[in-house]
Amino acid sequence: MNLSVIIPVYNSESSVAETLRSVLAQTYRDLEIIIVDDGSTDKSIDICKQFQDERIRIIHQQNRGLAGARNTGIRHARGEYLAFVDSDDLWLPEKLAKHLEHFERSPDVGVSFSRSSLIDDQGKPLGIYQMPKLTDITPEYLFCRNPISNGSSVVIRRAVLDAIKFQENLYGEVEDFYFDDSFRQSEDIECWLRIALQTTWKIEGIPEALTLYRVNMGGLSANVIKQYESWERILVKTQAYNPEFIKCWGNKAKAYQLRYLARRATRGRSPALAVSLLHQAVKLHWRIFLEEPHRTFISFVAAYLLWLLPQFAYQPLEKLIMQITGKSQEQRIQKEKILKPSI
Repeated sequence: MNLSVIIPVYNSESSVAETLRSVLAQTYRDLEIIIVDDGSTDKSIDICKQFQDERIRIIHQQNRGLAGARNTGIRHARGEYLAFVDSDDLWLPEKLAKHLEHFERSPDVGVSFSRSSLIDDQGKPLGIYQMPKLTDITPEYLFCRNPISNGSSVVIRRAVLDAIKFQENLYGEVEDFYFDDSFRQSEDIECWLRIALQTTWKIEGIPEALTLYRVNMGGLSANVIKQYESWERILVKTQAYNPEFIKCWGNKAKAYQLRYLARRATRGRSPALAVSLLHQAVKLHWRIFLEEPHRTFISFVAAYLLWLLPQFAYQPLEKLIMQITGKSQEQRIQKEKILKPSI
């Protein structure tokens, strides 16, 4: 098998079938599909077993979280390349083929990611995209902005993961680890940052939005606080092996993370939290206004409008802004596909 697809599954009976269908529909066919049952208690795995395809393997384990499920999948994977898709996200059919073309063109690229189209809980497109920078991604840029955006957008050479693996005895025996099992949030960025700091492999993206990333709005405010606390653990871990990097970039990265979480709080209809996070960001690193004035200004405007306007006035304004933003993003994607088809 040239490529291994790893699907962590935990109580996702409402979405896993659609996810699996999107993997089976890939135009690139030389792959294995490793479904890691991370202690599901619903019908998720029964649904997976209904798919009759010899490329599918199901591995069962007690719950270890997303990072732990991915690690189990990596240990069982036989492919030269590994792709991850969460059990509520989707891929367009040509996704894997385009990433492999990217690797073939760029032998120094170890991590290839795509842009993502956002969908809601029911799988309906929201009309907006994750539009990260695609090239010249330095460790400090990655730390501040995480251009990879989500774990379902990425395909990685096996050699990259082998270069960052470490061994620990967390579950009664010594095992290889790639993602950090102790993280229940922010495990992606922690792993990508280790790759950027500890290897010479390049991280690059391709212009197309080949991943459909599901946005779950439930319990968003509480999740924002937990996510920031988890993200701060990255600072502590990274400082242990690269203190100079954190000294140089720690406060700036905190500010960018706070701004990102403020935007999430705004989407989750928590204006007081959003405004508080934005003020904390500026206090930590006021240059965020100079470095990214448009995005920072829009973040403040959205949070304060949500705070000041009644819902009946805010909702149509938000919808209009999303429509304008989505159209602009679509045009940019199409333009870059033409101008930079091979990145």
